Amino acid sequence: MLSAESAAVVRATLPVVGGAIGDITPIFYRSMFAAHPELERDLFNRGNQARGDQQRALAGSIAAYATLLVDDSGRDPGTVLARIAHKHASLGILPEHYPIVHEHLFGAIVAVLGDAVTPEVASAWDDVYWEMANALIAIELGLYDEAGVVPGDVWRTVKVRRRVQESPDTVSLELVAPDGTALPAGRPGQYVSVAVRLPDGARQIRQYSLTGAAAPDAWTISVKAIAAIADGDRIEPAGEVSNHLHANAFEGDELDVSQPFGELALVPGQNPIVLISAGIGVTPMIGFLHHLRRTNSTRQVIVAHADRSPARHAHRAELKELVDDIPTATLYRWYEDLGTRPAVNGLRAGRIDLEHLAVPHDADAYLCGPAPFMTAVQSALLGRGITPDRIHHEVFGPGQEIVAAA
Repeated sequence: MLSAESAAVVRATLPVVGGAIGDITPIFYRSMFAAHPELERDLFNRGNQARGDQQRALAGSIAAYATLLVDDSGRDPGTVLARIAHKHASLGILPEHYPIVHEHLFGAIVAVLGDAVTPEVASAWDDVYWEMANALIAIELGLYDEAGVVPGDVWRTVKVRRRVQESPDTVSLELVAPDGTALPAGRPGQYVSVAVRLPDGARQIRQYSLTGAAAPDAWTISVKAIAAIADGDRIEPAGEVSNHLHANAFEGDELDVSQPFGELALVPGQNPIVLISAGIGVTPMIGFLHHLRRTNSTRQVIVAHADRSPARHAHRAELKELVDDIPTATLYRWYEDLGTRPAVNGLRAGRIDLEHLAVPHDADAYLCGPAPFMTAVQSALLGRGITPDRIHHEVFGPGQEIVAAA
């Protein structure tokens, strides 16, 4: 906990530091990568760095944590850390990484705020950083212990046993241990990190949800190829790792993959479940549905998925088969281009619209897809009386929060 003195200083300077954090984080990353180029090459996501996503995510996390730390409402600051800690654990982050971040982050704060960083201000924000860092370290060490691994030693070699084309741009890869032993079971909704060595020598890492489709001894992930997109004068870079896996991961090939991590999990109980996804965001929902079918769940399940077209819908047949096998489940699908198919039997044209969907007010809702999609869906769910604590989401990116999050 912050001392009363530090809390008072942070509360007074939060508008200034919080307002400047967007300028601080780019300087921080430039400084850190100049001193430690191996971190940019082999640990951090270069695509997120190029887009500025990582900088915005860090800025948002620090500001959110500091705000909760000095908030008198009693809300736990740790609520913003679970997703970050799971991501860190999937990368093998260690306690010794945190002093490196501290050195360059505080150098960037001084560079931006100058004389405003008095000894008192520096000391108070130093306390904020170490409160956050030590809380993350504790969670991460707990995750390593739960996984039964030495801290940071999360990587294992797996072999591709099966590759299936799920849509024109998405493949699923069934992964097994080369020696035939069973892989550790992941919880429904979790992901693994996959590290690849790219042609320029960089080791880049991305996360992929476990779909739960494989045999008990294996993992299955789905990988969507991502092409470069022109957005005005800006080019959205192509997916380095996903495209590499598309071109190079076939039966018999070996990959470096982490233990399963991820804090998205089904809340136990008998409350209705609503699974809402778009595009490749269907993958954790597939994992949930495999689990519900395997355990003969009697919970009411509403599945709502949005995609460009039936042809582009990865796991389209599998999704319908899973829902058909769960007597209490109902499937609704929206396609921007429905083609010549009639809008019947849960098929609808256009973008997802929950207005006419009977969502029980006591349902637990799980969202996965692009952040703007989840922002709109969460707002709709809140408007239907679903409380914020019953809305859970997974973001394929550097931990950014959806706008409507309470």
